[in-house]
Amino acid sequence: MRHLDEIAAPGTPERALLERIDPHRLPRHVAIIMDGNGRWAKARHLPRVEGHRAGIRAVRETVETVAELEVSVLTLYAFSTENWKRPRYEVLTLMGLLKEYLRSELETFRSNNLRFRPIGRIEELDASVRRELDHAVEATSASTGSLVQIALNYSGRQELTDVLRSAVAAGADGQLQPDTIDEAWVDAHLGTAGLPDPDLLVRTSGEQRISNFLLWQLAYAEIYFTPVLWPDFAKRDLLEAIVDFQHRERRFGGLPETEKGLFTPPGGLSAGS
Repeated sequence: MRHLDEIAAPGTPERALLERIDPHRLPRHVAIIMDGNGRWAKARHLPRVEGHRAGIRAVRETVETVAELEVSVLTLYAFSTENWKRPRYEVLTLMGLLKEYLRSELETFRSNNLRFRPIGRIEELDASVRRELDHAVEATSASTGSLVQIALNYSGRQELTDVLRSAVAAGADGQLQPDTIDEAWVDAHLGTAGLPDPDLLVRTSGEQRISNFLLWQLAYAEIYFTPVLWPDFAKRDLLEAIVDFQHRERRFGGLPETEKGLFTPPGGLSAGS
């Protein structure tokens, strides 16, 4: 984590939150479902697309905060496979805003030593969108800092379906035996291969569901729901989520440290036997 003075000025609410964060216990991977753009616009009697446009500011501030905290991975849920059901003009606007964001924020990525990568069925996107994505990946490939992933045309169920298809195809060719398939094999065939699973999932706008996002990878994630609509999401909100995360006891199916050794396992053996 960078020096506190580089992240927030003394005396600000953001600085107070930073002083409560243990830099040695930061989540390695933060995933965010960016929700509430439409409701933000409706509350202001604006077209829905203006909510998406306003959401770009929240993306910028979140990305910069992740770089300052030196969180290893940030994954943003930008466009699901279900989002194709939205009106055509809204989809076109979203894709246009994505291209605009990639062009305008490239220097932000470089100056913050950030790498960029999209995940999802990218090959199904328009060629103009793919060109901008490829350019952003190439332009940030030498960076060594945080990885920013944007999930586009993404579906957790489709991702797992694709893994199953890979397994069936490899088995039919004799390249894969059933007992070869384990969790590590599945991990290696996901779009997030080689990365730590998310430790923290944040969803904005008050909705409390994961909406087909990173279904395999979120198995042990801590989930933080906030009523803040995405265009209003700021550095303070992300810091609050991390403070909450650090107050949770992550057991991964085991016992809390305070309770270990208090129970006798079957057979009467002591826990230390």
